[in-house]
Amino acid sequence: MQMQMQMGISSSLPPQNLHVFQARRASFMCRKSPPQPLVSSASSTDVTRRHLYNLEKLLQKTNQTDPEPEPVMKAPSNGLVRTNKGKGLLEGLNISRIWPEISAAEDMSPRHLNRLQRLLSMTMEYSPRNNLGSRWREYHGCNDWSGLLDPLDENLRREVVRYGEFVQAAYQAFHSNPSMSTDEAPLPRHVLLPERSYKVTKSLYATASVALPKWVDDVAPSLGWMTQQSSWIGFVAVCDDKREIQRMGRRDIVIALRGTATCMEWAENFRAQLVQISESYDSTQKVGRGFLSLHKTPGAHVPSLAESVVEEVQRLIEMYKGENLSITITGHSLGAALSLLVADEISSCVPQVPPIAVFSFGGPRVGNKGFVDRLNEKNIKVLRIVNNQDLITKVPGAFIGEGMKQQDEEQRNESFVSVFDMLETNNLQAYSHVGTELRVDIKMSPYLKPNADMACCHDLEAYLHLVDGFLSMDCPFRSNAKRSLVKLIHYQKSNVKQLYTHKALTLNLERRDSFSFPISGCLPSPSR
Repeated sequence: MQMQMQMGISSSLPPQNLHVFQARRASFMCRKSPPQPLVSSASSTDVTRRHLYNLEKLLQKTNQTDPEPEPVMKAPSNGLVRTNKGKGLLEGLNISRIWPEISAAEDMSPRHLNRLQRLLSMTMEYSPRNNLGSRWREYHGCNDWSGLLDPLDENLRREVVRYGEFVQAAYQAFHSNPSMSTDEAPLPRHVLLPERSYKVTKSLYATASVALPKWVDDVAPSLGWMTQQSSWIGFVAVCDDKREIQRMGRRDIVIALRGTATCMEWAENFRAQLVQISESYDSTQKVGRGFLSLHKTPGAHVPSLAESVVEEVQRLIEMYKGENLSITITGHSLGAALSLLVADEISSCVPQVPPIAVFSFGGPRVGNKGFVDRLNEKNIKVLRIVNNQDLITKVPGAFIGEGMKQQDEEQRNESFVSVFDMLETNNLQAYSHVGTELRVDIKMSPYLKPNADMACCHDLEAYLHLVDGFLSMDCPFRSNAKRSLVKLIHYQKSNVKQLYTHKALTLNLERRDSFSFPISGCLPSPSR
């Protein structure tokens, strides 16, 4: 019996530990203890202690490059059994892959090369395309986005970034061919949309009512597009994909408008006198003269922006009569200002108009409090995405005194706001903002310099970068942001922290030239 038990146990133990068991068994037998129970109990206790001792030694090991590692097990007659040189226990187990992320700044430091490599690549990582279904009106602003902004709802973030990329498509289409002939009607224009589920149905043009003298074109003929009165400014697109319509819960009509690009548009921007809306019988409802001019003035061969939009929206509503429809107007800078006038025009001139929402990026004030009340009465929903350092969102409306020049940026911004708030409260001749605000901040981003210049603070790509990273006011930049940094580095390289511009070159040695020329086309939606 004892012989069989010894053979069975011997076969189950590794050869190097067999002598340990035999020594222990001999000591137990000398004390005439019952063989089976006490052998099991004593050996298990001893092995457990030995394992705990070894584990403690391994966890105390702090430097994997020590010339002489600590012993992990000491056998009575066979010397030391040491750990393998190389990676420590924690690294070997790769616990860092499942360890919770501590902070966004630490997680996205250049040491995390895998994440940075993805953000510096043209390959996008997509969030799930969630079904909006019966909640589409909520995301379209029926409740003024209540409860969706802080923290920022994942679906709303995706929608905001997606509409911002429609505006990028408008910029891209304009700069690919900015000139317009004064002798003939413009040809159809190709627009590279960020969404294949939409199709462009109409090109839109804005015309300035001011003009430069003819001799300017003679002196600088190559800059003719900068002085032309009429320019392509955006487009109308409609969703025509059945699966996307089902996902969104309705068929969406998008109107996208770019920002200021020509000298004539800049000239209209500075015509800031408040004038009465032509269609309004209320003398207290006023908007900026320059914005109204670009909205209402027809060109030599193109209709006015107002006329084009109303005509196309009426056509699309009639075409898709009986379906759930929505109208989404989006724009940046000047386009954000014109978006409000377009929304007002559609709600005034289109019968049985679908729900209208405006998503504006870096938009200035457009009208006075009377104009704000006019839009609210028409139930036009406006979500203004505002960068805290963007001065364009604080004009027009007041002048800065000489004493304010010595103040730092934050103090000047606070002074702007306090002056505007006072004027809005006490004077109907003052400009006023409209809608719900989603405020972001350059200082939220771990990639951008906190003292970024004015161009960066107003840049559309910087806006989309901040929105895609925004989580809440308490945690302003999420660690799993998905938007690529390639375009941001290309357009705002001087405002991106040097750690990341240097690391961009390190991680993209085979594509160094990709940062030396404009990137064609629009990237897919980072939150899709």
